[in-house]
Amino acid sequence: MTEQNFAESFEWGVATSAHQIEGDADGRGESVWDRFAAEGHTADGAHARIACDHHRLWRDDVKRMQWLGIGSYRFSVAWPRVMPEGTGPVNAAGLDFYDELVDGLLEAGITPCPTLYHWDLPQALQDRGGWGSRDVAEAFVDYARAVQARLGDRVGRWITHNEPWCIATLGHETGRHAPGLKDPALALRAAHHVLLSHGWAMQALREAAPQAELGIVLNLSPADPATDSPEDRDAARWFDGFFNRWYLDPLFRGQYPEDAVADRVARGHAEASLPFVQPGDLEAISTPMDFLGVNYYERKVMRAGPGGKPTRVVPVPKEELTDMGWEVRPQALHDLLIRLHEEYAPPRIYITENGAAYSDGPDANGRVADPRRTDFLHGHLDA
Repeated sequence: MTEQNFAESFEWGVATSAHQIEGDADGRGESVWDRFAAEGHTADGAHARIACDHHRLWRDDVKRMQWLGIGSYRFSVAWPRVMPEGTGPVNAAGLDFYDELVDGLLEAGITPCPTLYHWDLPQALQDRGGWGSRDVAEAFVDYARAVQARLGDRVGRWITHNEPWCIATLGHETGRHAPGLKDPALALRAAHHVLLSHGWAMQALREAAPQAELGIVLNLSPADPATDSPEDRDAARWFDGFFNRWYLDPLFRGQYPEDAVADRVARGHAEASLPFVQPGDLEAISTPMDFLGVNYYERKVMRAGPGGKPTRVVPVPKEELTDMGWEVRPQALHDLLIRLHEEYAPPRIYITENGAAYSDGPDANGRVADPRRTDFLHGHLDA
């Protein structure tokens, strides 16, 4: 496989998120991740006050991307950098940073692709209810307008949110991500408000920039039953509704999946009427998009556990795994893309994240032999 196998329109890109690379210079306000992953709560006292120091070193980073032949760069804008309190006055230095970054990317021949939200909610908004509150969805629209007004003359592709499932479920149901809450009912409300903020922002961005490409990024995982038993097949159906269709269906069909709603009601997580859904919400959420961004890393294999509870099979027997224990299965990416095309028909699909975690490091000569990662990427590109 060589690059020549791909059409000229195929975009080779890379992606980052603000909290993981920028640091907190130039007046960035506190985010939920600053509070959640504060010193004393992390391994070895790690923190994100400097991170990769991209805020200072971005010119060098852009040069490296140019040397690599990168055509598109998906970066996230830090809401607390632009609006430290989540609403109100804009931090001019914050917007100046992204303004210069966009200019630098364009000068290097790299297409900028901003993601407006990659999990770093201003802590001030979390203190007012966070994504559990409709007010935060409204605040997101004001923030989106402010960023578009500054960068929109040079940016033609916008992503509203990265991985709403992670925001809602990992942040509000399992507590594994910021803000670290464990309330399934709140997680459903948060998921709805994230999707609602997407729909409202889509409408605002479309009004300001009718020619811009607008979309959202979902992390999606095919779900296969461990056996062909009815119980295991139902466990796979449950996971698909919980992980994939809870977001795909409202975005593309204007409704939540009935079976997944019933699953949540049966567990006591929701009322059948979903009272947090107000008139007009689903119409806003299903505002037509220009593309769907897909983050794919692995499929899930499901079985019926004790009492019939859907249970993930980890690790998947006899399958290749990354160093994080994630299954390597390129065919599942192919199957996922075909399903999306046939069942949801997004106008365009971008694979916005894919990759593998391996612990390969430099040898005595400073050279990194990384065959497993190379094989991983080749396999998924060939899929």
